[in-house]
Amino acid sequence: MSTATRTDLTVTKIGGRIGAEIGGVRLGGDLDADAVAGIRSALLAHKVVFFRGQDHLDEDGHEAFAELLGAPVAHPTVPSADGRYALGIDSHHGARANQWHTDVTFVPAYPAFSILRAVTIPPYGGNTLWANTATAYAGLPEPLRVLADSLRAVHSNEYDYAALKPDALPEALAQYREVFTSTKFLTEHPVVRVHPETGERTLLLGNFVQRINGLTGRDSRLLQDLFQAHIELPENTVRWQWQAGDVAIWDNRATQHYGVDDSDDHERTLRRVTVDGDVPVGPDGVPSRLISPESVPDPAFGIASGASTSEA
Repeated sequence: MSTATRTDLTVTKIGGRIGAEIGGVRLGGDLDADAVAGIRSALLAHKVVFFRGQDHLDEDGHEAFAELLGAPVAHPTVPSADGRYALGIDSHHGARANQWHTDVTFVPAYPAFSILRAVTIPPYGGNTLWANTATAYAGLPEPLRVLADSLRAVHSNEYDYAALKPDALPEALAQYREVFTSTKFLTEHPVVRVHPETGERTLLLGNFVQRINGLTGRDSRLLQDLFQAHIELPENTVRWQWQAGDVAIWDNRATQHYGVDDSDDHERTLRRVTVDGDVPVGPDGVPSRLISPESVPDPAFGIASGASTSEA
């Protein structure tokens, strides 16, 4: 049984605007309420938190811990092994997401938290970067904040994978089209969402954005790039060098992340469990909405009613 309590927690900042390492905790489904509250508080404050030496965690423990933060939820298009919530992030199956993204924003109620566990780590490379989208918004000049507050964007899981990865093998392209876009989603989100727990305003963009409403393709792209550049400022980011047994948890409502593809052909295997989120609301109080499909049989992520892979 775990004996960690909130008073045992140590929280050490590793970046000025994002990132902290938490010590004194053995993660699992038996953590007491004080320890969970301490982790959640640090997570909301620092946006992404890291734990070393969690080698004891297996699939069951990983999912049991996730349940302490909320309701685990499956990926809406990518099936996981044996019906589990844990999704494999495997370098040998194209899981090298060298692009900035927030997980699963192509559905309305995309995950609140993602919990990533390192299983096999390459001898070099394979780091992950996170960016704080709240400080990115706060750092915008006032005219750009006003503009961002007024915008809405369409997100989709259908994008030009071949252009992103021109050296991808034909079978990898086929797998992407058959699995990741097995159901094609279009969701309209505010470009700025109000965080439901902290009240902060965060930029909601990333690689799943297809277009900004009301703009031509060129103007939309230029504006996306403008705001995205503020998210990617080095001051807003933190970089984590993985070790086997590490766990990272991030607030998916206030971050983007980027898995660096620089470990050549070495194996890199991680497991991710996501915790269900809620439907974003913009500064004007208008929520996100599902555009298509109008309904799907799986109620995950609030997509069945229209209310309610990205890899690292």
